[in-house]
Amino acid sequence: MKRICVLAALTLLLAGFGFPSSRTSALLRYDRQIDALLGRMTLEEKVNMLHAKHMFVSAGVERLGIADLKYADGPFGVREEMEPDSWTPLGWDNDTATFFPTGSALAATWSPELAYAYGAALAREARLRGKDMILAPAINIQRIPTGGRTFEYLSEDPFLSARLAVAYTRGAQENGVAVCLKHFALNNQENNRGTVDVIVGDRALREIYLAPFRAAVEEADAWGVMAAYNKVRGSWCAENDLLLNQILRDEWGFAGLVVSDWGGTHSTVASIQSGLNVEMPGKQFFGKALLDAVARGEVSQELVDRRVREVLRVRLAVKPVPGHEANRVVTSQPAQQRIAYDVAARSIVLLKNDGVLPLRLKNRPLIAVVGANATQAMAAGGLGAGVKTLYEVTPLEGLRNRVGTGARIVHARGYEPVEYAGFGGFRKKAPAELEKEARAKELRAEALALEAIEAASGADIVLFVGGNNRAVETEGSDRRDIFLPSGQDRLIARIAEVNPNIVTVLTSGGPNDLGVVNRVSKALVLSWFNGSEGGNALADVLLGTISPSGRLPFTLPVKLEDSPAYALGTYPLGGPGTDVFASLVARAEAAPTAQEPSRPARDPNRAHYSEESLVGYRWFDTRKMPVMYPFGHGLTYASFEYAGLATDRRSYEAGDIIRVTLELKNRGKMTADEVVQLYVHRVDPSVEWPEKELKAFARTTLRAGGSGKVRMEVPVSSLRYWNENTRSWDDDPCMIELRVGPSAGDIRLKKSVVLR
Repeated sequence: MKRICVLAALTLLLAGFGFPSSRTSALLRYDRQIDALLGRMTLEEKVNMLHAKHMFVSAGVERLGIADLKYADGPFGVREEMEPDSWTPLGWDNDTATFFPTGSALAATWSPELAYAYGAALAREARLRGKDMILAPAINIQRIPTGGRTFEYLSEDPFLSARLAVAYTRGAQENGVAVCLKHFALNNQENNRGTVDVIVGDRALREIYLAPFRAAVEEADAWGVMAAYNKVRGSWCAENDLLLNQILRDEWGFAGLVVSDWGGTHSTVASIQSGLNVEMPGKQFFGKALLDAVARGEVSQELVDRRVREVLRVRLAVKPVPGHEANRVVTSQPAQQRIAYDVAARSIVLLKNDGVLPLRLKNRPLIAVVGANATQAMAAGGLGAGVKTLYEVTPLEGLRNRVGTGARIVHARGYEPVEYAGFGGFRKKAPAELEKEARAKELRAEALALEAIEAASGADIVLFVGGNNRAVETEGSDRRDIFLPSGQDRLIARIAEVNPNIVTVLTSGGPNDLGVVNRVSKALVLSWFNGSEGGNALADVLLGTISPSGRLPFTLPVKLEDSPAYALGTYPLGGPGTDVFASLVARAEAAPTAQEPSRPARDPNRAHYSEESLVGYRWFDTRKMPVMYPFGHGLTYASFEYAGLATDRRSYEAGDIIRVTLELKNRGKMTADEVVQLYVHRVDPSVEWPEKELKAFARTTLRAGGSGKVRMEVPVSSLRYWNENTRSWDDDPCMIELRVGPSAGDIRLKKSVVLR
């Protein structure tokens, strides 16, 4: 039996308790030193620490030896160096960084070990650049399939997101860089994110949307948090007393700093009173306006000291990199590139396989690689964070790297990819000009399609590489639908008429409608926006060098309208307005702005989370709705047998731990990983629950024919619910059924125990 990697839910520790955190943050050890510093600082120096100095820098106090705080954007690679107060790149050579797989790809590994390595690798590259805090991880729940930043976020499930967020945070901070958890909280849509007011029940707020943040703070002692753009219950997140003071600081014991999202501050007095520490990237509210508020007696000097203390805790915990030591070598280094490969290789999800994979290279087959995404770079594109990566292996390049002379490969583009339109103004065009452009586009699309069909007709196998790109999935706007862009469905249907031997690879960060490709493909693979080494990892999976082992971190619905927010009619509620971040960038670059769109008939600025806790698979399971592929699904080149589910006791009380064991055997012919998932179903509860909820999982590696015992632990405290009447966590004594299997839709074993 090979190593068995087990995630024990025991690490939740305080996650089920509804009392103020009794833990002690490591940041508090600096308070005596901070007392001395505060006593030597002027009010002006203190206020100067509470707003931006440059676009990604907030000030220290040079005369006291307090270094500036330098922020690194973003969550899947260190952004290139820019001019201090603009978005213009400096054009350096050594700021090329490793492009790590994006958030949904990391989540598809279902591996806290890899999440730790990911955070550590990103931190090491940030330190090479002299950065103190990374604006990551992005851990909002994937509420809607069309979400523009689904690719950055981890999962639709709070437990999976929490386990990975904790490991990521530890990996980064144990390697010398503070994290900045984002976006706190309920930034679950991009359309109107700068104006929308989220209306959500307390129970869903606590059990679903805040859970990953709480775990990262209480278990990993996260040092930074970014306040989101949106409102929650009428208050901007950057001045939301419930979120920043009552929950984050008072209940969870957060001791670090809260930074606004860029351009997300709206007030002086309310923001500093409610827990905001740093206004970025300007000083409209926390500059002279704050000094004036102190002078008028609206803000006390004691409150200013408190906010500066919280900044200084992080500054003293993160040792500054001297300027002469930063940027001396190329940011992307081999050790980090290897971690990018490891994450990519273990994230790839085999959704379907009719026996065509792994590819067989006997007699040098002709492989027709069709699709613009076969050569599409994913490190940048769209609005928001990107990576100027040292290199990026595309799917076509990876296949050629690994195949060598073992097969003949031809490539046909097949379709034109979507290009990012930018956030500048629009030039009005005459109808005749628009008609001419549309006709030219149609002719070009048909020529590309015919070229692809010809290439496919003579091939032994067609590798269709489609999906989205970073222009389709982008910060600042949500997708209108989840259909494959650029006419990919029509193209693959035409290819299937001349060659049915199709393997489809989708390089997307979020869900797509698979109605057509699932029907015409003999194998279906989800390969994500998978980083610098994504093409090599994909080739290794397709060729059977390694067995696929990724699992879906979200549900793939039969159609978009089945998903909860769409089914209930609570999203979308009109077209997007002008995005706050896009406007910020446009102002900084003095670019022309688009005309303000007309107000839709239905106000899009109030988001009612009417599905409450029924997010993702909770909705589909509880409503007994079919899905295309369930949460947690993923095939391998082996087969696994589950047996012998057992618990250490038959009944449990509050404070106990449910210890679960089972036997797992690899019945296949190659080493492979299985992700064993444990869901909890309440049999006779006193309050409403979803049909089942993920409460433990274990990623297990077994050799061909090997077997081993899998152990998982579920603290009873993690099964509590938020009682909206008492406003506290509460137990629900009842019989529960432990359901174990390889996905939410494939339960192999069940066992009932009693909670007393």
